[in-house]
Formats: sequence, structure tokens, C-alpha cells
Amino acid sequence: MRTLDVGWVTCAASPECSGAARQPYGRCMAHLEAGELDEVLRGLSPGAAVDLRATVVDRHLLERLLAATRGRLGRARFDWAVFPESARFGDVVFGGDVSFDHARFQHLASFCDARFARNASFWEARFDRELSLHGVAVDGHAAFDRVRIGGDALFGSAVFGRTASFESADFHGFVTFDGTRFAGDAAFRGCRFRRTVSFRKAEFGGAAGFEGVRFSAGGYLTPASVGRHLTLTGAWAGKNLDLTAGGCPVDLRRLRVAGRLTVRLDDAEADLEGAVLRGPATIRGRDGARVTSLGEVDAEELTLDSLDLSACRFTGIRHPDRLRLTGCAVAPAPRGVRMALRWWPRRRPPAA
Repeated sequence: MRTLDVGWVTCAASPECSGAARQPYGRCMAHLEAGELDEVLRGLSPGAAVDLRATVVDRHLLERLLAATRGRLGRARFDWAVFPESARFGDVVFGGDVSFDHARFQHLASFCDARFARNASFWEARFDRELSLHGVAVDGHAAFDRVRIGGDALFGSAVFGRTASFESADFHGFVTFDGTRFAGDAAFRGCRFRRTVSFRKAEFGGAAGFEGVRFSAGGYLTPASVGRHLTLTGAWAGKNLDLTAGGCPVDLRRLRVAGRLTVRLDDAEADLEGAVLRGPATIRGRDGARVTSLGEVDAEELTLDSLDLSACRFTGIRHPDRLRLTGCAVAPAPRGVRMALRWWPRRRPPAA
């Protein structure tokens, strides 16, 4: 194991082991003798605090730990811990703050239906294979900043009671947040989704921030609701991007999409200034949805349907001949004023 410059008493079993020492033995739980481990586990009860920082936690040790506490842990420290086998925390209740910062999971990591009663931190944790937090509940703040997940990641039907942060996370497999509820702000700034990601029917109670996100294989950002605003400033999609938003501002400035872009706005307001759209793009609205800026937009083919464009900024739009309007409200030029634009978007005839 990598030797760390740490702030705890380390294991005396080996100079290479930085595991948190268990007193009075002076060794981490992975290096205790069988009788010593039995004595430590007998001293644990439901809700007990555990400290396995920088400890190698194999399947046998984890199963015995959860059995001793009946699946109910208090303050739990797993920072820098290594899980060489499948780690299963299904249905476990974490009653205190939990930290898996810098932990490494070399096989499946499953937290299905687990409950975190306070804060949960996985800062810079590494998951070599699949991660499942399907159905988990985190009552406090949740931090997954800079995590790396080598396999699929499942967050479907999870509930985050306060803020949730995934900034600069790197997802290598398929990712699903379908049906996930974020009660507070959710930050995905700088994330990289290397395969398809889905947010179908997710609920954002606060702001949803996807600034600078890379959707390498496309994504479905179609939440059921967004409480404050949805931001994709500077985001990039290598393939198709499907987006739905209702009742909130949507910031799509400098968005770049290589494939098809589909945006649905329901009583929402979108700003696309500086967007670069290399595939066919369609923005549809209903219930007063509006676009406030198409300034400097570079689109190969852009269709606007049923939108309020009366306050929209068109300055500097590229390829205006490729803009199509259907059922949109556009502000007329004031009486006696000649339009400075040398073009006007084409209108499709109404359907027969």
C-alpha cells in the first residue's frame, strides 16, 4: 500500500501500511490477529463509530464489521481505504458523517438502498468497476468531486436531501440519474461523461449546473423539474443531446453540439448566445417559452417552434439562411424604422 503523510497513528505491522492503528494493538484492523479482531468486533454495537482509514478492507472484514454493527454505523471513516473485492453496503444505515475520500474500490461497489443520515463524502474516490447508489438517501451534503468510475454508475431513484456535488467527476461507463431527486443545488461542473448519461424524470429542487461538462457519447437531460435554473454554459456534446426544461431560465451560452440537439421549453427562458451547433437543432416551446439571445450562434440547421422571440437578440448570428421559424412571435420593426438586418429567417408554412 502507498505510504501516506497522514494525521493519524498508523499501523505498526509494516512500514508500507498507513492503516489507522487500533489501540491497544497498534495495528490496523486488517493486520489484527484473529483473536484480536474478534475482541474488537465484540466491542462494536449498532451506531458505533468505525475508523478504517488507509486500511485494506476485504470482503470478509467488511461482512464481519457490518454483522457486528447490524448494518448500522455511526461516524465512519474509510478515507484512502482499499477494497480489493466487491464491497456491498446495501441497506446499511450510516448515522454519522461518512467519508470515503481517496478510497479505491477495485471491484463492484454497491450502496443500493443505503441511508446516509448526515453528510457523505467520496472526494477523489476511485471505482475501477461498477458503482451503484440506486435508491440511496443522503440527508446531508453529498460530495463526489473528482471521482473516477471505470464502469457503469447507477444513481437512479436516489434522494439527495441537500447539496450534491459531482464537479470534475470522470464517468467511463453508462450513467443513470433517472428518477433521482436533488432537494438542493446539484453541481456537475467540469464532469466528463464518456458514454451515454440519462437524467430522465430527475427532480432538481435548486439549481442544476453543468458548466463545461463533456457529453462524449450524448445525453438525455430531461428532468421532471428544475427549481431555480439549468446551466450548460460551455458544455460540449460529441453526439446527440436531448434537453427538457420547465419554468426556469436555461443558460446554453457557448454550448457546442456535434450531433442532433433537441430542446423542449415549457414556460422557460433560454439563452443560446455563442452556441455552435454542427448537427440539426430544434428548439420547441409551449406556455410562453422564449429565447432571449441567438447572438453569434453558429448553426448548421436551426428550427425554432412556438417560441416568443419578441425580445430575442439576433446580432452576429451565423448562417441566418439556415434558421427556420414555425409559430414564433417576433417583434415587428417600429413604425418608420427600417430594419438594419439584411436577412430575415424563413417561416415554414402552416401544416395543411
